[in-house]
Amino acid sequence: MSIRGKAAIVGAFEHPLRDIPHLTLAQVHREVAAGALADAGLSFADVDAYFCAGDAPGFGALSMAEYLGLKPRIMDSTETGGSSYLFHVGHAAALIAAGKCSVALVTLAGKPRSGGAGPGGSGGFGGSPEAGFENSWGITVPNAYALAARRHMYEFGTTSAQLAEIKVAASQHAQHNPAAFLRDVVTVEEVLDSPMVADPLHRLDCCVITDGGGAVVVANAQIARSLGGGRRAGWILGHGETMKSTNNGRIDLTHTGAVWSGAAAFAEAGVTPADIRYASIYDSFTITVLQTIEDLGFCAKGDGGRFVSDGALVAPFGALPFNTDGGGLCNNHPGNRGGMTKIIEAVRQLRGEAHPAVQVPNCSLALAHGTGGNLGTRTGAATLILGQQSS
Repeated sequence: MSIRGKAAIVGAFEHPLRDIPHLTLAQVHREVAAGALADAGLSFADVDAYFCAGDAPGFGALSMAEYLGLKPRIMDSTETGGSSYLFHVGHAAALIAAGKCSVALVTLAGKPRSGGAGPGGSGGFGGSPEAGFENSWGITVPNAYALAARRHMYEFGTTSAQLAEIKVAASQHAQHNPAAFLRDVVTVEEVLDSPMVADPLHRLDCCVITDGGGAVVVANAQIARSLGGGRRAGWILGHGETMKSTNNGRIDLTHTGAVWSGAAAFAEAGVTPADIRYASIYDSFTITVLQTIEDLGFCAKGDGGRFVSDGALVAPFGALPFNTDGGGLCNNHPGNRGGMTKIIEAVRQLRGEAHPAVQVPNCSLALAHGTGGNLGTRTGAATLILGQQSS
């Protein structure tokens, strides 16, 4: 059963703050939930499905549904790190298409800047089956991504300057976002001159660490059309999800799960990469963006470095305008989980509500992609194709 045109994102909200010491994690979840529902023109009483991930406190969906005053028919706590929320939207659309629910709420909140879980998330990694093989040797998130970056450089001749182009594009967009954590425009030289974190990744190749959150509301087609004639909806046309593992040590560090999730999403939507007007690409590090662009088919494998050069990612007229809010590299990476903000900015673009300086003209088709986990080991990947129309 295809989900194409069966559901739409009718509400979206991003918390405006990047440092939130005065609120609990549950309170941030509630604020973004209320914001997304108000944006949709709906109430908590309209929600019959609730989705959250490992960032939610207590028993996850069970605790949060009670706290939010919900009576859901469906609850889902799928946990794939930062990509969880794109998994959730796809699952919500499938459940709506099957008639199991009609209005799904998806929330994210995190407070790593003011005392919450730090980079790497809040999961029980110490007891994971891979811990004894990996944690003992001091693997960290930055050095695992650096392994992927160095391998890509070895295989394809990718350069640090090419990776820096991704940060430069993000910074050019962030200057127009008053809520962005980093608003200064940077140059390639400034990225390369920033301190080395894990060779070959510099500090400015890395995402920001922020408090914050976001939420989206997914509704069935009938409800979506009743809310302003569907003008404010981002119709879900295609969804793909997958995982990439270490393959018992035989891992290829030069590609991501987007190879499979992207292909599935494009096939379901009946479109190709050439049709996409705007792309929200998960940007935990610059290398994440470069590999994902290749794996989604926007260029050939190994050509990512050349593709992102010379302003290709800069909105509104680049070859592939991306992350026009500044992305995780400059704007917001709430709770070290950037997938939710990727969905939200894609919806803004489809509505024509992005900042005028970065709004893509006639943005009728957008892509949002999430990468969760660790690019150097195991990841969960999810891709959404969203449109202004249901078909």
